[in-house]
Amino acid sequence: MSSTPNPVSSGGSSGGGGGGGSSGSGGGGPCGACKFLRRKCVPGCIFAPYFDSEQGAAHFAAVHKVFGASNVSKLLLHIPVHKRLDAVVTICYEAQARLRDPVYGCVAHIFALQQQEERLLVLIKDNSST
Repeated sequence: MSSTPNPVSSGGSSGGGGGGGSSGSGGGGPCGACKFLRRKCVPGCIFAPYFDSEQGAAHFAAVHKVFGASNVSKLLLHIPVHKRLDAVVTICYEAQARLRDPVYGCVAHIFALQQQEERLLVLIKDNSST
């Protein structure tokens, strides 16, 4: 499977990485979400700290397709700032999983991991008894 999405810029700090001002990249351009939506990135943009200008547009495309920009914006406004990064990472992961598997989403991956765990426990048990 693919790696876990990283919606933040290369800074990677838990407070967001793209800067909370008018751009997500610090270079004066729009954040990845505003870039994808083709709109001006305003100071205080809810998406700017979490979707950088380079990779953020690709991550946001999946989020927008599955959940909608307006719904995600409203959701993030109801989450305390210190928990938003975790929420964005989770939303990105779920959106990408939904695009891969529209019926089960990330549940399919969880189920596969549970089956793998069961197989490994059986192997461990068999190896310890011999």
